[in-house]
Amino acid sequence: MIDPFAWIAGWIQEAVLVPLLWRCGWMEWEDVSFLWALFAVYGVLQVVINCAICMPMERLRPLQRGSPGRARAVAMDILYTVVARVGLFPLVMFFGFYTTQTWINGLLADHGYVPPTLETLFPALLGLPILSFFLYAVILDFCDYWRHRLSHRFGWWYGLHAVHHAQRQMTFWSDDRNHVLDDTISTLWFIAIGLLIGIPPLQFPILVLCLRLVESLSHANTTISFGWLGERLLVSPQFHRAHHGLPSCGRRSRNFGAVFPWWDMLFGTADFTRDVVETGDLTAGEAMATGGWLAQQTAGLRRAWALGRQAS
Repeated sequence: MIDPFAWIAGWIQEAVLVPLLWRCGWMEWEDVSFLWALFAVYGVLQVVINCAICMPMERLRPLQRGSPGRARAVAMDILYTVVARVGLFPLVMFFGFYTTQTWINGLLADHGYVPPTLETLFPALLGLPILSFFLYAVILDFCDYWRHRLSHRFGWWYGLHAVHHAQRQMTFWSDDRNHVLDDTISTLWFIAIGLLIGIPPLQFPILVLCLRLVESLSHANTTISFGWLGERLLVSPQFHRAHHGLPSCGRRSRNFGAVFPWWDMLFGTADFTRDVVETGDLTAGEAMATGGWLAQQTAGLRRAWALGRQAS
Protein backbone atom coordinates (compact mmCIF):
# COMPACT_ATOMS: atom_id res chain seq x y z
CA MET A 1 0.00 0.00 0.00
CA ILE A 2 1.31 3.46 -0.95
CA ASP A 3 1.82 5.89 1.92
CA PRO A 4 0.06 9.08 0.72
CA PHE A 5 2.25 11.30 2.90
CA ALA A 6 5.42 9.70 1.51
CA TRP A 7 4.05 10.13 -2.02
CA ILE A 8 3.36 13.83 -1.44
CA ALA A 9 6.82 14.31 0.14
CA GLY A 10 8.41 12.55 -2.85
CA TRP A 11 6.60 14.85 -5.26
CA ILE A 12 7.75 17.93 -3.32
CA GLN A 13 11.30 16.65 -3.35
CA GLU A 14 11.36 16.00 -7.10
CA ALA A 15 9.41 19.06 -8.20
CA VAL A 16 10.72 21.69 -5.78
CA LEU A 17 13.61 20.69 -3.54
CA VAL A 18 15.98 18.92 -5.94
CA PRO A 19 15.87 21.73 -8.56
CA LEU A 20 16.38 24.29 -5.78
CA LEU A 21 19.30 22.36 -4.26
CA TRP A 22 20.90 21.95 -7.68
CA ARG A 23 20.57 25.65 -8.45
CA CYS A 24 22.11 26.61 -5.08
CA GLY A 25 24.91 24.03 -5.29
CA TRP A 26 23.63 22.07 -2.28
CA MET A 27 23.14 18.67 -3.88
CA GLU A 28 24.85 17.00 -0.91
CA TRP A 29 21.50 17.48 0.83
CA GLU A 30 19.57 15.56 -1.83
CA ASP A 31 19.47 12.32 0.19
CA VAL A 32 17.87 13.99 3.22
CA SER A 33 15.66 16.46 1.39
CA PHE A 34 12.91 13.85 1.17
CA LEU A 35 12.90 13.49 4.94
CA TRP A 36 12.56 17.24 5.43
CA ALA A 37 9.68 17.26 2.93
CA LEU A 38 8.06 14.40 4.82
CA PHE A 39 8.28 16.28 8.12
CA ALA A 40 6.85 19.38 6.44
CA VAL A 41 3.93 17.26 5.21
CA TYR A 42 3.46 15.98 8.76
CA GLY A 43 3.49 19.63 9.87
CA VAL A 44 0.58 20.32 7.51
CA LEU A 45 -1.15 17.24 8.90
CA GLN A 46 -0.64 18.57 12.41
CA VAL A 47 -2.23 21.91 11.52
CA VAL A 48 -5.17 20.03 9.98
CA ILE A 49 -5.56 17.89 13.13
CA ASN A 50 -5.34 21.00 15.31
CA CYS A 51 -8.13 22.61 13.30
CA ALA A 52 -10.26 19.45 13.33
CA ILE A 53 -10.02 19.15 17.13
CA CYS A 54 -9.84 22.74 18.34
CA MET A 55 -12.10 24.62 15.93
CA PRO A 56 -15.27 22.72 16.97
CA MET A 57 -14.30 23.13 20.64
CA GLU A 58 -13.85 26.88 20.26
CA ARG A 59 -16.99 27.27 18.15
CA LEU A 60 -19.33 25.18 20.31
CA ARG A 61 -17.95 26.04 23.76
CA PRO A 62 -16.07 29.35 23.50
CA LEU A 63 -14.75 30.94 26.65
CA GLN A 64 -13.97 34.42 25.34
CA ARG A 65 -16.43 35.90 22.86
CA GLY A 66 -15.45 37.89 19.81
CA SER A 67 -14.28 41.47 20.25
CA PRO A 68 -12.99 44.29 18.03
CA GLY A 69 -9.71 43.40 16.36
CA ARG A 70 -10.08 39.68 17.03
CA ALA A 71 -9.99 38.63 13.37
CA ARG A 72 -6.73 40.48 12.70
CA ALA A 73 -5.13 39.15 15.90
CA VAL A 74 -6.02 35.56 15.05
CA ALA A 75 -4.88 36.02 11.43
CA MET A 76 -1.43 37.07 12.66
CA ASP A 77 -1.25 33.97 14.87
CA ILE A 78 -2.18 31.81 11.88
CA LEU A 79 0.78 33.27 10.00
CA TYR A 80 3.07 32.40 12.92
CA THR A 81 1.71 28.84 12.94
CA VAL A 82 2.16 28.20 9.23
CA VAL A 83 5.76 29.40 9.29
CA ALA A 84 6.59 27.42 12.44
CA ARG A 85 4.83 24.15 11.63
CA VAL A 86 5.22 23.88 7.87
CA GLY A 87 8.19 26.00 6.83
CA LEU A 88 10.85 27.10 9.28
CA PHE A 89 10.28 24.59 12.07
CA PRO A 90 10.78 21.33 10.10
CA LEU A 91 13.76 22.83 8.29
CA VAL A 92 15.62 23.97 11.42
CA MET A 93 14.58 21.05 13.62
CA PHE A 94 15.45 18.35 11.14
CA PHE A 95 18.60 19.73 9.53
CA GLY A 96 19.90 21.25 12.76
CA PHE A 97 19.40 18.08 14.76
CA TYR A 98 20.37 15.69 11.97
CA THR A 99 23.59 17.43 10.99
CA THR A 100 24.66 18.13 14.58
CA GLN A 101 24.07 14.58 15.74
CA THR A 102 25.78 13.14 12.66
CA TRP A 103 28.81 15.37 13.24
CA ILE A 104 29.01 14.64 16.97
CA ASN A 105 28.54 10.89 16.51
CA GLY A 106 31.21 10.83 13.83
CA LEU A 107 33.61 12.79 16.04
CA LEU A 108 32.99 10.50 19.02
CA ALA A 109 33.23 7.36 16.89
CA ASP A 110 36.67 8.48 15.72
CA HIS A 111 37.68 8.34 19.38
CA GLY A 112 36.06 4.96 19.98
CA TYR A 113 32.98 6.20 21.88
CA VAL A 114 29.37 5.41 20.97
CA PRO A 115 26.85 7.86 22.53
CA PRO A 116 24.22 6.12 24.70
CA THR A 117 20.49 6.05 24.09
CA LEU A 118 17.67 5.18 26.50
CA GLU A 119 17.55 1.71 24.96
CA THR A 120 21.26 1.07 25.56
CA LEU A 121 21.11 2.51 29.09
CA PHE A 122 17.97 0.51 29.90
CA PRO A 123 17.98 -2.71 27.82
CA ALA A 124 14.46 -3.53 29.04
CA LEU A 125 13.23 -0.84 26.63
CA LEU A 126 14.51 -2.74 23.59
CA GLY A 127 11.55 -3.93 21.57
CA LEU A 128 9.25 -1.40 23.29
CA PRO A 129 9.37 1.57 20.89
CA ILE A 130 6.11 3.11 22.13
CA LEU A 131 7.36 3.16 25.74
CA SER A 132 10.71 4.60 24.63
CA PHE A 133 8.90 7.27 22.63
CA PHE A 134 6.80 8.19 25.67
CA LEU A 135 9.86 8.39 27.96
CA TYR A 136 11.66 10.62 25.49
CA ALA A 137 8.56 12.85 25.44
CA VAL A 138 8.48 13.02 29.25
CA ILE A 139 12.16 13.99 29.42
CA LEU A 140 11.76 16.66 26.74
CA ASP A 141 8.73 18.08 28.50
CA PHE A 142 10.52 18.16 31.86
CA CYS A 143 13.38 20.12 30.31
CA ASP A 144 10.93 22.40 28.51
CA TYR A 145 9.24 23.19 31.84
CA TRP A 146 12.54 24.63 33.08
CA ARG A 147 13.21 26.47 29.83
CA HIS A 148 9.77 28.07 30.07
CA ARG A 149 10.17 28.90 33.73
CA LEU A 150 13.57 30.49 33.12
CA SER A 151 12.12 32.57 30.28
CA HIS A 152 9.94 34.24 32.92
CA ARG A 153 12.82 34.53 35.40
CA PHE A 154 15.28 36.58 33.32
CA GLY A 155 14.11 40.03 32.27
CA TRP A 156 15.73 40.14 28.84
CA TRP A 157 14.34 36.69 28.03
CA TYR A 158 10.86 37.60 29.17
CA GLY A 159 11.03 40.70 26.98
CA LEU A 160 11.21 38.33 24.01
CA HIS A 161 8.71 35.86 25.45
CA ALA A 162 6.25 38.71 26.06
CA VAL A 163 5.37 38.59 22.35
CA HIS A 164 3.65 35.30 23.15
CA HIS A 165 1.96 36.65 26.27
CA ALA A 166 0.77 39.92 24.74
CA GLN A 167 -2.07 38.19 22.86
CA ARG A 168 -5.43 39.30 24.27
CA GLN A 169 -7.43 37.09 21.88
CA MET A 170 -5.89 33.72 22.71
CA THR A 171 -6.84 30.73 20.56
CA PHE A 172 -5.22 27.44 19.63
CA TRP A 173 -3.37 29.37 16.90
CA SER A 174 -1.54 31.38 19.60
CA ASP A 175 0.87 28.58 20.49
CA ASP A 176 3.36 29.58 17.78
CA ARG A 177 3.10 33.34 18.35
CA ASN A 178 6.72 33.84 19.46
CA HIS A 179 9.65 36.15 18.93
CA VAL A 180 12.15 34.65 16.50
CA LEU A 181 14.93 34.85 19.09
CA ASP A 182 12.75 33.16 21.69
CA ASP A 183 11.98 30.45 19.13
CA THR A 184 15.70 30.14 18.37
CA ILE A 185 16.51 29.59 22.05
CA SER A 186 13.72 27.00 22.31
CA THR A 187 14.96 25.18 19.22
CA LEU A 188 18.57 25.07 20.42
CA TRP A 189 17.36 23.94 23.85
CA PHE A 190 15.38 21.05 22.34
CA ILE A 191 18.24 20.07 20.06
CA ALA A 192 20.74 20.07 22.95
CA ILE A 193 18.48 17.92 25.15
CA GLY A 194 17.73 15.57 22.26
CA LEU A 195 21.42 15.11 21.56
CA LEU A 196 22.21 14.62 25.24
CA ILE A 197 19.71 11.79 25.72
CA GLY A 198 20.37 10.20 22.34
CA ILE A 199 17.02 10.56 20.60
CA PRO A 200 17.22 8.91 17.14
CA PRO A 201 17.47 11.67 14.48
CA LEU A 202 14.42 10.56 12.52
CA GLN A 203 12.33 10.29 15.69
CA PHE A 204 13.21 13.72 17.08
CA PRO A 205 11.05 15.95 14.83
CA ILE A 206 8.08 13.60 15.21
CA LEU A 207 8.45 13.74 18.99
CA VAL A 208 8.47 17.53 18.98
CA LEU A 209 5.52 17.67 16.60
CA CYS A 210 3.48 15.44 18.94
CA LEU A 211 4.34 17.61 21.94
CA ARG A 212 3.39 20.74 20.02
CA LEU A 213 0.03 19.21 19.14
CA VAL A 214 -0.87 19.12 22.86
CA GLU A 215 0.51 22.63 23.33
CA SER A 216 -1.81 23.96 20.64
CA LEU A 217 -4.77 22.32 22.36
CA SER A 218 -3.77 23.93 25.66
CA HIS A 219 -4.15 27.40 24.10
CA ALA A 220 -7.69 26.75 22.83
CA ASN A 221 -10.38 29.31 23.64
CA THR A 222 -12.88 26.87 25.16
CA THR A 223 -14.70 26.05 28.38
CA ILE A 224 -14.30 22.30 27.82
CA SER A 225 -12.64 20.71 30.85
CA PHE A 226 -10.57 17.54 31.21
CA GLY A 227 -12.12 16.85 34.63
CA TRP A 228 -10.32 16.69 37.99
CA LEU A 229 -8.12 13.75 37.03
CA GLY A 230 -7.55 14.73 33.41
CA GLU A 231 -6.41 18.22 34.46
CA ARG A 232 -3.62 16.55 36.45
CA LEU A 233 -2.54 14.19 33.68
CA LEU A 234 -2.38 16.59 30.74
CA VAL A 235 -2.14 20.37 30.48
CA SER A 236 -5.65 21.58 29.68
CA PRO A 237 -6.86 24.87 28.15
CA GLN A 238 -8.02 26.02 31.63
CA PHE A 239 -4.70 25.14 33.27
CA HIS A 240 -2.63 26.94 30.65
CA ARG A 241 -5.00 29.89 30.37
CA ALA A 242 -4.23 30.64 34.01
CA HIS A 243 -0.61 31.04 32.88
CA HIS A 244 -1.70 33.69 30.35
CA GLY A 245 -4.46 35.23 32.43
CA LEU A 246 -4.80 38.69 33.85
CA PRO A 247 -3.83 40.18 36.18
CA SER A 248 -0.91 37.91 37.12
CA CYS A 249 0.39 37.22 33.63
CA GLY A 250 4.02 37.94 32.91
CA ARG A 251 6.96 37.32 35.18
CA ARG A 252 4.65 36.35 38.06
CA SER A 253 2.93 33.58 36.09
CA ARG A 254 2.41 30.01 37.26
CA ASN A 255 1.54 26.80 35.38
CA PHE A 256 4.66 26.60 33.21
CA GLY A 257 4.12 23.01 32.02
CA ALA A 258 3.66 22.58 28.28
CA VAL A 259 2.27 19.04 28.03
CA PHE A 260 2.24 17.48 31.50
CA PRO A 261 1.25 19.44 34.64
CA TRP A 262 3.32 17.07 36.77
CA TRP A 263 6.33 19.39 36.95
CA ASP A 264 4.25 22.31 38.21
CA MET A 265 2.72 20.01 40.81
CA LEU A 266 6.15 18.69 41.79
CA PHE A 267 7.90 22.08 42.03
CA GLY A 268 5.07 24.09 43.57
CA THR A 269 4.07 26.22 40.58
CA ALA A 270 0.69 24.60 39.84
CA ASP A 271 -2.54 26.56 40.21
CA PHE A 272 -5.78 24.69 39.52
CA THR A 273 -7.99 27.23 41.27
CA ARG A 274 -8.19 30.15 38.86
CA ASP A 275 -11.01 30.60 36.33
CA VAL A 276 -9.45 32.89 33.74
CA VAL A 277 -11.13 34.57 30.80
CA GLU A 278 -9.07 37.67 29.94
CA THR A 279 -5.50 37.14 28.76
CA GLY A 280 -2.61 39.39 27.84
CA ASP A 281 0.21 41.35 29.44
CA LEU A 282 -0.73 44.75 30.84
CA THR A 283 2.88 45.91 30.62
CA ALA A 284 3.25 45.06 26.92
CA GLY A 285 2.88 47.89 24.47
CA GLU A 286 0.10 48.07 21.91
CA ALA A 287 2.50 47.24 19.10
CA MET A 288 3.36 43.94 20.75
CA ALA A 289 -0.31 43.12 21.28
CA THR A 290 -1.94 44.17 18.00
CA GLY A 291 0.84 45.22 15.63
CA GLY A 292 1.97 43.42 12.52
CA TRP A 293 4.70 40.78 12.55
CA LEU A 294 7.59 43.22 12.20
CA ALA A 295 6.12 45.59 14.80
CA GLN A 296 5.75 42.74 17.29
CA GLN A 297 9.27 41.49 16.69
CA THR A 298 10.74 45.00 17.05
CA ALA A 299 8.72 45.67 20.20
CA GLY A 300 9.99 42.40 21.67
CA LEU A 301 13.59 43.42 21.08
CA ARG A 302 13.02 46.82 22.68
CA ARG A 303 11.37 45.29 25.72
CA ALA A 304 14.13 42.70 26.07
CA TRP A 305 16.71 45.51 25.99
CA ALA A 306 14.77 47.59 28.54
CA LEU A 307 14.23 44.71 30.99
CA GLY A 308 17.83 43.57 30.56
CA ARG A 309 19.10 47.05 31.47
CA GLN A 310 16.86 47.14 34.53
CA ALA A 311 18.32 43.84 35.74
CA SER A 312 21.87 45.09 35.31
